[in-house]
Amino acid sequence: MHKLVVAGAIAFALTSLSVGHSQTRMGQPGTDLVSATDLGAFTEARLDLLKSALQLKPDQEKYWPAIEQAVQSRSKQRMARLESARADVSGMKDEGVMENLRNANPVEFLNRRADALAQRAASLKQLAGAWKPLYETLAPEQKRRLALLTVYAIHEMRDAVQQHRIEVMDEDTE
Repeated sequence: MHKLVVAGAIAFALTSLSVGHSQTRMGQPGTDLVSATDLGAFTEARLDLLKSALQLKPDQEKYWPAIEQAVQSRSKQRMARLESARADVSGMKDEGVMENLRNANPVEFLNRRADALAQRAASLKQLAGAWKPLYETLAPEQKRRLALLTVYAIHEMRDAVQQHRIEVMDEDTE
């Protein structure tokens, strides 16, 4: 049980660093997003933690490469989204608030948002498809560990997003 608590703490740290860092620094003058190398390192560390927590049996190992590939693919897509968002924010800052409001096209915004959500949905489907064969072979204790790490990671991501929103609101009131 002690190892599971330590694994959860590490998951918290890794999740907080990757999500929180990329969100709080994005768009701030003079700062860069998490580099592709950093994001790759965080992704690898999360995969290693997850694999370690699951304690896969030899017959389950054959399913792991598909999961790694799907997670790494999502990580690369996340980096591309962050880079695109940084470029968009930079472009908006160049034009100014009033010019952005005048040029805003809500239909284009909705279409861009729909496309982005469709891409993320397809990526998530790919991840679910990669997990399905392994999940079906997991023992009850492995499923509990996976559920614990999943709930913990979701909780931490939600908190990071909420913290980012608070920071943005604080910046708007200054």
